[in-house]
Amino acid sequence: MDTGFGLRDIKSPYSRLSPFFIHFNGIQFDKKYTAVDRVEKLGFSARDVRHIVLTHLDFDRAGGLEDFPEATVHVMQTEMETAQDRRGFIARRRYRPEQWDEVKHWKYYSAGGEPWFGFEAVRNLDGLPPEILFIPLVGHTRGHAGIAIDTPEGWLLHAGDAYFYRHEMDSAQRRCTPGLRAYQWMMEVDRQARLLNQDRLRALSSDRNKGVRLFCSHDAVEFKAFADQSNVQNEKVHQ
Repeated sequence: MDTGFGLRDIKSPYSRLSPFFIHFNGIQFDKKYTAVDRVEKLGFSARDVRHIVLTHLDFDRAGGLEDFPEATVHVMQTEMETAQDRRGFIARRRYRPEQWDEVKHWKYYSAGGEPWFGFEAVRNLDGLPPEILFIPLVGHTRGHAGIAIDTPEGWLLHAGDAYFYRHEMDSAQRRCTPGLRAYQWMMEVDRQARLLNQDRLRALSSDRNKGVRLFCSHDAVEFKAFADQSNVQNEKVHQ
């Protein structure tokens, strides 16, 4: 999935990233937060990673792509076209071609095929098992997409930046901290589409019969809850 910041971002942040976002977001440049460091601590090498499925190409999603030289990067076609165009103050700073101009293998997709719980979907990603799908969730960017995975415990949806805060999903009325709400407004390209997709995701999350679990990219509490739950399930399997 998304790679976050990479080793080159840490080594030379001002040649790779926008100073505006470096200071605005207070980015922590530490190797331990990189995807390649996590992969290596699991006992694998960077070259073992053969596929990366991206929700979108923002600077905080795509920075580690070049750390995995053997990987094919899967992304929505519209997202790549928008990232290459880079029109406007935010677009020029959110999309950083320096982070991915050495990627050798790309696969691009457009929405179509059998829907997924009422959402558009992209199935049969090249070289990947059928259990992994793109779910277009336009709004944060023009080619933003979630990643759905069919697991033994049910469907898991990485919603990317379709929402930023767990309480936007776990109650009937949207609740978000002022800072995260303002950041979402600043980064959105289509407010109507973004809020509509949030409404649809909230309805999906609240329907227990669907059995779909959601998580986003920016809520550390939500992520920890998922990680803890996964650890408990793994312990039960190995007992």
